[in-house]
Amino acid sequence: MAPSTSAPALATVPLWINGQRTEPHGTRQGAVSNPATGETIRHVAFADAHDVDRAVQAATAAFKEWGATSPLKRARILTKFRELVEKHQRELAAMITEEHGKVFADAMGSVQRGIEVIEFAAGAPHLLKGEHAGTVGSGIDAYSRLQPLGVCAGITPFNFPAMVPLWMFPIALACGNCFILKPSEKDPTPSIRMAALLKEAGLPDGVFNVVHGDKEAVDAILTHPGIKAVSFVGSTPIAKYVYTTAAAHGKRVQALGGAKNHAVVLPDADLEFTANALIGAGYGSAGERCMAISAIVAVGDIAEPLVKTLEKKARALKVGPGTQDVDMGPLVTAAHRDRVRGFVDQGVEAGAACVVDGRGLAIAGHESGFFLGPSLFDHVKPEMSIYQEEIFGPVLIVLRVKTLDDAIALVNSNPYGNGVAVFTNSGGAARHFENEIEVGMVGINVPIPVPMAFFSFGGWKASLFGDLHMHGLEGIQFNTRTKAVTARWPTDDVGPSAFMMPTLG
Repeated sequence: MAPSTSAPALATVPLWINGQRTEPHGTRQGAVSNPATGETIRHVAFADAHDVDRAVQAATAAFKEWGATSPLKRARILTKFRELVEKHQRELAAMITEEHGKVFADAMGSVQRGIEVIEFAAGAPHLLKGEHAGTVGSGIDAYSRLQPLGVCAGITPFNFPAMVPLWMFPIALACGNCFILKPSEKDPTPSIRMAALLKEAGLPDGVFNVVHGDKEAVDAILTHPGIKAVSFVGSTPIAKYVYTTAAAHGKRVQALGGAKNHAVVLPDADLEFTANALIGAGYGSAGERCMAISAIVAVGDIAEPLVKTLEKKARALKVGPGTQDVDMGPLVTAAHRDRVRGFVDQGVEAGAACVVDGRGLAIAGHESGFFLGPSLFDHVKPEMSIYQEEIFGPVLIVLRVKTLDDAIALVNSNPYGNGVAVFTNSGGAARHFENEIEVGMVGINVPIPVPMAFFSFGGWKASLFGDLHMHGLEGIQFNTRTKAVTARWPTDDVGPSAFMMPTLG
């Protein structure tokens, strides 16, 4: 018999339920590609409602003990987990580069930002103390307790397959909750590796579970009665759907949506410093960041020299596989690359000046990769689709206005309110901007103002559905519920029954 010439079967990324790799209930699966080559490198198992229920049952069973575990013991497990993530940081970054396409140094940085949230979560015992007031009335004390919710879930996007999950589950676990993660099916491997590291750190089985999939898995999470809270990061239409569906089923929800992040550049800004900052913020990670700068608002005479400087720097960018010494890698999928390229087409058709056109880029030896070069538009008008829509790709646009107040009015009229930056050497102008801008995260000469882990991350307007942001103190609030206790220990001197509204003091 002649030997088989068929290619070996590709591995399948499994689910993680009750502390172990688990096969799905059904047979549905998705393809995972290497964006630099365009090749399918593995498959990922898709969970159905039965699989989600298995994960919920495992988490519910584990919650009785985990919720009663002391915050200090939970923090020690998270501290060990942080040590393991640091030890395997390069491994996790390599997985991200392979499946997402992100440049390796950028992938390393994203894991580091996730590590910082684990560090914050390990300090949760201090934040879970509640409040206490002695003798609020005669012989009466009052205090509050922060208690876990139960089983929580997180639905995360493709652009940060380690960092965004790490915004969610370490704080949920530190607060005593169990957690079910539904990562993006486009780059699922880091989530399974982190699950294994949690187990190695000593996390009990069932406390953390991973289910992959598409809308079927998402809907099962949003409607399952055993899940008490849902965190989400993604596009605004899906964020709104997640919020309304989960809230209608009685869940606490924080759903972070899309963005159109502006950078306002005043005439007194340092030109070279500002251009370098904007190039990195606009084209880093191929523009696939919810905090990427995508719209530059040039005020007054700065416009012409700024555009010329940006053009020079954009043309000098090195694009290639993320494993190489480059500035920008490919986009995550062929479909997403084609969508972004379609926006460049629309910009040209609408009459914006296409200063740099990235549509013709070809990478030798990687012709099947999902590459798109940097594009830069000038003289963009607010009614154009390249301004109206979140492109989520390597496309920078420049709008021109006369004054700072014109710029503030433009930004505030945008339906999104995620991130914004201003570049200036004037403290007074920066303070005015900070006070008047209607955006949740503001940078002053900082192009990507992602808050540190001990602050909270989240935008305003159509960039957030729900009341509380992620990580920081708001993350603790989201993952706990407050119980207020008023206590008296009666003495032998028992008074008569009282029929009036009780008052203290």
